Amino acid sequence: MSALYAAARPLLFTLEPEKAHALTLKLMKSGLMPSCKPVENPALEQVLWGLKFPNPLGLSAGFDKNAEVVGPAFKLGFGFVEAGTVTPKPQHGNPKPRIFRDPSNEAVINRMGFPNGGMNAFKANLEKFLAGKNRPAGVVGINIGMNKSQSEPAKDYGVLIKMLGPMADYLTINISSPNTPGLRDLQKRGPLLELIDTVKEERAKACGDHPPPILVKLAPDLEEAQQQELAETVLEAKIDGLILTNTTLDRPAILPRAFREQSGGLSGVPVRAKSTAVIRNFYQLTKGALPIIGVGGISSGADAYEKIKAGASLVQLYTGLVFQGPTVANSINRDLLSLLQKDGYTHISDAIGKG
Repeated sequence: MSALYAAARPLLFTLEPEKAHALTLKLMKSGLMPSCKPVENPALEQVLWGLKFPNPLGLSAGFDKNAEVVGPAFKLGFGFVEAGTVTPKPQHGNPKPRIFRDPSNEAVINRMGFPNGGMNAFKANLEKFLAGKNRPAGVVGINIGMNKSQSEPAKDYGVLIKMLGPMADYLTINISSPNTPGLRDLQKRGPLLELIDTVKEERAKACGDHPPPILVKLAPDLEEAQQQELAETVLEAKIDGLILTNTTLDRPAILPRAFREQSGGLSGVPVRAKSTAVIRNFYQLTKGALPIIGVGGISSGADAYEKIKAGASLVQLYTGLVFQGPTVANSINRDLLSLLQKDGYTHISDAIGKG
């Protein structure tokens, strides 16, 4: 954490979390947020799905729901940015307050419910970024979800791919948020195969000869039998990768009681070990055949490296940015270079799955 952010954080945390987030987005859009020259080193570069990732650290979905600050996010040193979750129709999400911090454990609980401006606003914002001069290097993912009122999820995912698929470097099918009723029911063999079939059909129609890879984002709360079934399912469906994991419904006893009793998904340091265990399991169950983006509780280079050695090719964070501040991406990438050197590896890919 930089000294500047260490001084500013107590003041920022006097604001309600959602207001603090809105202020952060406003500062980024205005250009007032300090930028960081990205860490550039060939040892951190990777090509996955035909896409060049300048470094393995990404900003996860949830931070930039409407693709408003993709450019400024890259200027914080991230190698890739995943915008969304976006739904076809605009929606307000769940009633406020719906985000809660626990600074003592660097944890957040949210029950947002996919609030966003809808796919038309998202598209306009992303088009503006893509058409801009001096576009920063990096990969742009789009995280898509269904509206709360939708009883046929495949329809929402299909229309989103038709509208946004041609703009995406990769697409993430979010079926693991705990805050949209029925969404996690899609984490079953039958419904998931049907959904992926629809998604692939729409991608073929919309994207022609340049189809973006399709990733599926799963929850950390899956039992071992469910993980086994899903590993077999995603291999059978020939998806391109996994994002592991979303927020958890677990409430570790270390959390303060008032915080622990809030409903929603828990993120941050308390989910780190659980998400890493799921990454390790899926890497073994799929025999390393699917690239994995690891997310959950990353706030240091050691955390990121742990997930990479468990089987993640790339990693993401969001809550870590809240608690560590805008220099966190560069700090983690510098730490990764040191950790690679310490273990005698010349490239980040050498460490994948070596845990």
